Amino acid sequence: MAAKGTPGSAEERATEADRQRRRQALELQRERILSERTSSPHRRSALEAALLETEEQLSQLGWSLHI
Repeated sequence: MAAKGTPGSAEERATEADRQRRRQALELQRERILSERTSSPHRRSALEAALLETEEQLSQLGWSLHI
C-alpha cells in the first residue's frame, strides 16, 4: 500500500478523479453554451462572457482548445 502523498496514493487518485469530473462538467457546460442560439444582444453578451469564464476554468485544469 502506498504511503500518503506518494504517487498513486488513494488521496492522489481521488484528487485526479475530482479534476476529471470537474473538467467533464465544464466541457458539457461549454458545449451547452455553444449550442445556444439567440437574437438578443444582451443574451449573446452573457453567453460570450460565460464561454470565456468556462474556457478559463478549463485551461486551469490543463484543457486546451483543439482546432
